[in-house]
Amino acid sequence: MSGILDGMRVIESSAFVAVPLAGMTLAQMGADVIRFDLPQGGMDHRRWPVTRSGHSLFWDGMNKGKRSVALDVKTPRGREIAQEIICAPGEDAGLFITNLAAKGWTDFDTLTARRPDLCMVSLRGDRHGRPAVDYTVNPALGFPMATGPEGSAEPVAHVLPAWDCIAGNMVVSGLLAAERTRLRKGQGQHVDLTLKDAAAAMLGNLGILGEVVVNGIDRAKTGNALYGAYGQDFICADGQRVMVIALTPRQWKNLLDVTGTTAKMARLGARLGVDLGQEGQRWTHRAEITKLLAPWFAARNLSDFAERFDTSGVTWSVFRSFAQALREDADLTAENPIFAEVDHPATGRYLTPGTPFSFRGFDRASPRPAPLLGQHTEEVLADVAGLPGGVIARLMDDGIAAQVPGDCRLAS
Repeated sequence: MSGILDGMRVIESSAFVAVPLAGMTLAQMGADVIRFDLPQGGMDHRRWPVTRSGHSLFWDGMNKGKRSVALDVKTPRGREIAQEIICAPGEDAGLFITNLAAKGWTDFDTLTARRPDLCMVSLRGDRHGRPAVDYTVNPALGFPMATGPEGSAEPVAHVLPAWDCIAGNMVVSGLLAAERTRLRKGQGQHVDLTLKDAAAAMLGNLGILGEVVVNGIDRAKTGNALYGAYGQDFICADGQRVMVIALTPRQWKNLLDVTGTTAKMARLGARLGVDLGQEGQRWTHRAEITKLLAPWFAARNLSDFAERFDTSGVTWSVFRSFAQALREDADLTAENPIFAEVDHPATGRYLTPGTPFSFRGFDRASPRPAPLLGQHTEEVLADVAGLPGGVIARLMDDGIAAQVPGDCRLAS
């Protein structure tokens, strides 16, 4: 069965994380996503991580299931063809996502002169027009100053580009909302979003702005503790480190039952004059709670309690490196239906995720590899832009378009 977005065509002009992620998400739900890059490759074509021979694993990851057109948009003819692809006719076409919009040829006003009902999502850096990436937005809004060991002063930047990931999914939401307006009212729509606003909104949504303004609190570093409830890391007798969470009353009860500390916690609560059944009190008195729990973990190997934690409903996890997670976690194997072993033409065969969504009535599609750069240039120029074969041949002879040979394999 086809994907839930089968028939939708989305054109993507992008780099970095957010918009490529948006296009990949749409492709994995069945949309025909076409991205265009320069014939020599755009900014992501060699982005790290790369194989030993220099082929980008990032490209493989972010472009799964898309079609690739290699087009020299630095030339007037290349830009004209790109506009024809973006604005091609069809009720399921005319959808464009980008973080590389250039005034004069891929701005909304220019494109809607060709197709008035165009739906376009533009992701920019900040509302002032300045460039921004996750690793500049995150420091600007304060998160690294609240991340790291308790008592330390140095900022800690997060390795996960969280705002890019959030903004990428907001691009998907914005595009689908714009298309719904077009379906109902026949109107095009330009959705303007900035990376910094996506992060700034979340700063308020999580109550952090209110905490500063209302309570006068500038949140301090608390190590690995779960803010506002109880969550703490512990080192076991075998050196393994685990994270244990007691956010809800049930999680708290399960943790105390398994560790045999129910009576000790009751006495601690009585001594402090508080109800440790309240998550805020568990946060306030987390140091005393940890003193009672730490010896229990220090006296046991991970294997002594892991199965019992799982069967008793304790919310917990082991700290792992990426490589350890791949070796040890069954959710990172083909047992998990989102994953499959996929042959990537430039980088080889390895475990690859498809969509994490499961839609009733639609089979979960197997993940598809990312295209080679320019792999679909000829078919897109013919089928979408409507160019005759002779014209396409001249474009390739002139270097305006490029096509990877169908049997080309660049695996290291």
